[in-house]
Amino acid sequence: MQGRSANMGARMRYLIAVLALVGVVVSTLALHVHYTNDPQPCSINEKWDCGVVNHSPFAEILHVPVAAIGILGYLAIGGLALMRQRYLVLLMALVGLGFALRLTSIEEFALGVWCLYCVISQVVIALIVLLGLGWFTAEYLALKKPTVVGPTA
Repeated sequence: MQGRSANMGARMRYLIAVLALVGVVVSTLALHVHYTNDPQPCSINEKWDCGVVNHSPFAEILHVPVAAIGILGYLAIGGLALMRQRYLVLLMALVGLGFALRLTSIEEFALGVWCLYCVISQVVIALIVLLGLGWFTAEYLALKKPTVVGPTA
């Protein structure tokens, strides 16, 4: 049974690393929008426009683009997953989810405009949180199971 748990844990952490890579790509696309005024494929209509969101005053924290923070966060989560740091992965993913939820509320209530890249990133970080919870729980339960020791002489 421990082999099955270890195999599941390996799959979860690799999937987290792949999702983190997807997050890096999406955040990089959003960062590109932040630094350009070119027409973007994610600018669909007046309610879905990445340019409006990424050029708003909310797109930076202390002059650092939010998308750059996302890139660094996803790189850290992916690296920690590959290093089997399930607790830190879960912790960082929860912080990232809170950050993403805050940005989503800004899109909804302050801007009234949605960024497709931001929504995709929201889904990615939510999936990472769910996988992180699953990985953490599976490993915890595996540690709680008693080990079977052979007969003593």
